[in-house]
Amino acid sequence: SRFLTEVAALAKGMIAAGVSPGDRVGLMARTCYEWTLTDFAIWAAGAVTVPIYETSSAEQVSWILGDSGAVACFTQSERHTATVASVRGALPGLRDVWTFDFGAVDELSAAGAEVPDDELAARRAALTGESLATIIYTSGTTGRPKGCELTHGNFVDVSENAVELLHEVIKVKGASTLLFLPLAHVFARIIQMACVTARARMGHTSDVANLLDDLAGFRPTFVLAVPRVFEKIYNSSEAKATASGKGAIFSAAAATAIAYSTALDAGRPSALLRMRHALMDRLVYAKLRAALGGQVTHAISGGAPLGARLGHFFRGVGIMILEGYGLTETTAPASINSPDHLRIGTVGRPLPGVSVRVADDGEILVRGINVMRGYFGNGQATAEALEDGWFHTGDLGEIDGDGFVRITGRKKEILVTASGKNVAPSVLEDRIRAHPLISQCIVVGDQRPFVGCLVTLDAEMLPTWLSAHGREPMEVSVAVTDPEVLAEIQSAVDAANLAVSKAESIRRFEVLPVDFTEAGGHLTPKQSLKRHVILKEFAAQVEALYR
Repeated sequence: SRFLTEVAALAKGMIAAGVSPGDRVGLMARTCYEWTLTDFAIWAAGAVTVPIYETSSAEQVSWILGDSGAVACFTQSERHTATVASVRGALPGLRDVWTFDFGAVDELSAAGAEVPDDELAARRAALTGESLATIIYTSGTTGRPKGCELTHGNFVDVSENAVELLHEVIKVKGASTLLFLPLAHVFARIIQMACVTARARMGHTSDVANLLDDLAGFRPTFVLAVPRVFEKIYNSSEAKATASGKGAIFSAAAATAIAYSTALDAGRPSALLRMRHALMDRLVYAKLRAALGGQVTHAISGGAPLGARLGHFFRGVGIMILEGYGLTETTAPASINSPDHLRIGTVGRPLPGVSVRVADDGEILVRGINVMRGYFGNGQATAEALEDGWFHTGDLGEIDGDGFVRITGRKKEILVTASGKNVAPSVLEDRIRAHPLISQCIVVGDQRPFVGCLVTLDAEMLPTWLSAHGREPMEVSVAVTDPEVLAEIQSAVDAANLAVSKAESIRRFEVLPVDFTEAGGHLTPKQSLKRHVILKEFAAQVEALYR
């Protein structure tokens, strides 16, 4: 095939440039075809891919390339090349930087034309399941990123088992997906591998601003996304309906979708509910599916908790979201829901070849085909994370009688109030963040008399919300003190508090005039909160909650 031919040509180019088996090669680019091509070409040359988020700072790039000992690095654009160049002095082992936008693929492919096919075949034949395939640096909410060593065996075994488990999604005739999540993250990377394994059609885009247009043009049969994407789809659909005077219809449609999906779990929806659902399908659901290209039947969600409400809503609309759970250290999935075994509100059952158990302190432990070899050059961290083959995830959870896993929080993020009450922030944060007016939320209260939180507004949704409430437009800096806006935020906090005990509930909050962003250093590339950064930057606002 054309793809295999291009992979071989680029791999030969790297060999001609002096890349040896086992060498580490950086890859800093947006989600694009060249990313996938280069990843497979690095492997074909017997080398090791070191992905770098294209949004990474110069300091992060320097650490990753230096710690991994990379001899070369692929970049996307002049901007990325300049970032690498700015730290080149600290990277004496980095010999080459190849830039996609400057024709790197064609130039390398041409330069490798004289490399014998036998040389490439020998390098591929020398690889085994134990051979190192990639070093992925954890985005990390604290401290220096650690390099997770994943082998070819990890990727092959996980992708093959995932394809078999999700055969109705990935292996059916005509299966296709449009990748838009960063391929530097293991979640998108393992789906990429699964698509190649199953021969599913795969497209790439990094233009999130025009994602709906790209989806409409590509017409995928399944998508993968983090929960925030599904929240945005729901909230924007609701906002558009409200702005056009059809808010009541959308609310009824949403309630019907959730009721219909819930009834499916209980057995069979009533005749009346089926009639209402059919009506709403014509009025609302079909349009929502059309906005995603019109052919999407399934979605795969990971990276953060989805929530049962969204899971039931989308299944009721006709898009079954298969929520899974995993980490970089587990080559993405440790557990996942499948079309045959779906329990909304959980992260599914362990992947074949994977064992999951709960330790005495509630921590989720994982062992099996997916667990990393260790942290690159960091024996101490490896020993702390791996015990008798069991990886300590740092997540808290539970497993029900049917084997479905439920994540309840992060072990290291548990707050302990001054009165000794343990509080899991994510339980509250996930619920508050689901409100369309809210962008981000961080719960505080460690060694404090009560629980509080800092909230940021969604600047895109604010104008729509104001219009729907008969208000004139206003800047975010003004909205943070507006009584009606504050009352709306209070309602979101009150709703979240219903999920916890009185001692765990949020008593006070403050709305910040700025959002938490990856560019600002507040979020990791997978949009997790960097709590230590946020708490340091907004220390004064936290203190004000307790005055």
